Formats: sequence, structure tokens, C-alpha cells
Amino acid sequence: MYYCYILQSQKDDSYYVGSTQNLRERFQKHNRKEVRYSSSKAPFELAWYGAFRTKGLSLAFERYLKSSSGFAFRNKRLI
Repeated sequence: MYYCYILQSQKDDSYYVGSTQNLRERFQKHNRKEVRYSSSKAPFELAWYGAFRTKGLSLAFERYLKSSSGFAFRNKRLI
């Protein structure tokens, strides 16, 4: 399984969208500040995640959530 996820920063309420094969490990890395892009915004809480059968589907949904229409969908339907 592959996962697309949305994290919410407890520091400033911003969101981070990503994908991974091991959601628990990746979430812990974000909170331990081991992910450079998100390290300044830790700690996080998991706002949403979805499971996908393939890496390609997970990455495609991640790209969609980062687009303007995906941003609106995320805010209206997921969080």
C-alpha cells in the first residue's frame, strides 16, 4: 500500500501534503524534524490520509492536492 497524507502544523496551522509507503515512519520523521522542507513547522498532527494500491496513484493524488483545484477540494472535502 502507498499513502497520500495531509499533515497540519501545530505551530502555525499550515498544511503539508506528501506520499509514502510507510505512513507511521514518515509521520515520525516529520515530527522529529528529519524532513528538511517541513522541519521548521513541526510538530504535526495527521489531518487526513488515503491508501492507494500503486505508487503512481498515490503520487498523482498528491500532485492533484497541490494544484489549485486540489487545494479547494482538500479544504472543502478532506479537512
